[in-house]
Amino acid sequence: MKKIIAMTAAILMCAACASCGVTSTESDAAKTSGQTANGSSDSLDEKTLNVYTALEDEQVSAYLTSFQDAHPDVTINITRDSTGIITAKLLAEKDNPQADVVWGLSAASLLELKSAEMIEPYKPEGFDKILDEFKDTTSDVPYWTGIDAWETAFLVNTDVLAENGVTDIPQSYEDLLKPEYKGLIAMSDPASSGTGLLTVNGVLSLYGEEAGWKYLDDLDKNVAVYLHSGSAPAKGAAAGEYGIGISFGYRCIKSAADLGDKGVVVFPSEGSGWDVEANCLIKKSGGEKDIAKKFLDWAITDDMMKLYGENYPIVATGIGDQIPEGYTKNPVDQLIKGIDLQWCADNRESILTEWTNRYGAKSAEE
Repeated sequence: MKKIIAMTAAILMCAACASCGVTSTESDAAKTSGQTANGSSDSLDEKTLNVYTALEDEQVSAYLTSFQDAHPDVTINITRDSTGIITAKLLAEKDNPQADVVWGLSAASLLELKSAEMIEPYKPEGFDKILDEFKDTTSDVPYWTGIDAWETAFLVNTDVLAENGVTDIPQSYEDLLKPEYKGLIAMSDPASSGTGLLTVNGVLSLYGEEAGWKYLDDLDKNVAVYLHSGSAPAKGAAAGEYGIGISFGYRCIKSAADLGDKGVVVFPSEGSGWDVEANCLIKKSGGEKDIAKKFLDWAITDDMMKLYGENYPIVATGIGDQIPEGYTKNPVDQLIKGIDLQWCADNRESILTEWTNRYGAKSAEE
């Protein structure tokens, strides 16, 4: 176990509703947070908690049970969407923030929020057990705390490939450029999807910027559509809409189960793009709620790490004894080395602008 944690550190060090299930609208959140139009608060409503998240719907429902049991009198308003959409929403609300906490959003996104001075530093209970690579270590009181890592994977529907006269299953990024896959690939749009962005960042890190954009130019020739969530390409492949969905490990594995032996999950041989899912406390002019801090404490408890570990092989305390079925045996080795999350955050806008200019014409209608 110590060896595996050390391996994790070596690779990741560069990264320096009335009840749950009801998604609050922007106006609902404003009403329940007790905030006025200018962001001030007459009093803090400790019975209402507004949570913004990019975690999967089924994960949110399963994870929240213990917090709800411990705080049955608290109404939890969940606003859940793709990483890019949640990030854009938070930035748009900078002058009148609606979220109390962010839970399970890309660490690269939280670094951008930190730069925008939108995060209130908070050291959750149990912070010291979190590996340095999964938390903010730039100040005595941290701005963000990670919970797990997620990575690029492909879901291949062999039936769809066979219907198009294709028998080879791609094993690498380079394989995706083969002409027989033309029009058979769906990928997440990085402008709205954290999975899409970590895949693009992974390619740019793997190949270098110039060669990376050249690779993405070539890949674009085979892509049928860019979809607006990390899950959508895998779900679309499972539904028979595409032969290959460039998505992320958890969703590929879940969707492959719907296909039986016709669904093949591939972790690219060159390595996977990756990011850390992380939490933070949103700065409020009227002060931050105690219930929000309790939520952040709960979100990194041992019990929660075990739950995260049922879905992801790498969590913020290391690697558990049981790697979830479907992942590679050495999940740390699967991650592309040298990805710098601070660089990803600092260059997010320029990367998205360049990507949209080149490939945005194939983005699905929202």
